[in-house]
Amino acid sequence: MPRYSLLVEYEGTCFLGWQAQKLTSTIPVRRGQEVRQGVQSVLEAAVFAFCGENIKTYAAGRTDSGVHAIGQIVHLDLQKEWPCAKVQGALNFHLSRFRVSVREVKCVADAFHARFDALSRTYLYRLYDQRARLALHENRVWRVPVKLNMHNMQKAAYALCGEHDFTTFRDRECQSPSPIRCLNKIEMERIEGGLFSAEIHIHVQARSFLHKQVRSMIGSLVEVGRGKWKVEDIDKALQARDRTACGPVAPPDGLYLMAVEYPQ
Repeated sequence: MPRYSLLVEYEGTCFLGWQAQKLTSTIPVRRGQEVRQGVQSVLEAAVFAFCGENIKTYAAGRTDSGVHAIGQIVHLDLQKEWPCAKVQGALNFHLSRFRVSVREVKCVADAFHARFDALSRTYLYRLYDQRARLALHENRVWRVPVKLNMHNMQKAAYALCGEHDFTTFRDRECQSPSPIRCLNKIEMERIEGGLFSAEIHIHVQARSFLHKQVRSMIGSLVEVGRGKWKVEDIDKALQARDRTACGPVAPPDGLYLMAVEYPQ
């Protein structure tokens, strides 16, 4: 049974995250758009439309509702061996009415697992810190209507790097048996020109993350950038190991799963 690895991109605004959901109806959101399902459901439906097989897909990251992906990795097994180009073309044909695209298809070893084999996951968070409302990037970036002190945000972020108990920065419904995670990096840059002018990009990397960990950390760092928190307050919140010590959770709009790294 051949196994395929898919590089998948999607705009998450209209989806209830990656995971398949059991819905009785659609839920209206933002300007007439609808939450249709999890991305997993429409991808599996596209596979069925292509070859008539009811299969299950496995993703490297279970992104939440509203979170986007540029570098999501998914694996699936098919009964028949197909050329990778044929699989990609057929899936994109059946996905054409959704904001989902299969950017690449590869044949992989039978033992490959998109989730469990991943060495690291890298996320990007986009912040727009100007008063003017968004026209082109609504639902794709978090607009904060005040200028943020990125220097203080970066200083505060250093406290989060390394291995820690991230209880403060994980959702109360997180199902992970341990709050311990090792954050490889959290780096930020201000984009001064071009398409993303006036944005702050925050790059976060770890082997794995807790539920809503990235958005929880970003929300607290923005409190530092606003001047509502001091630089040292991030470390105090981390050491508290208490969810109530977390700042406001950043919205999903600006969060993107950018890349997943695997053994060569």
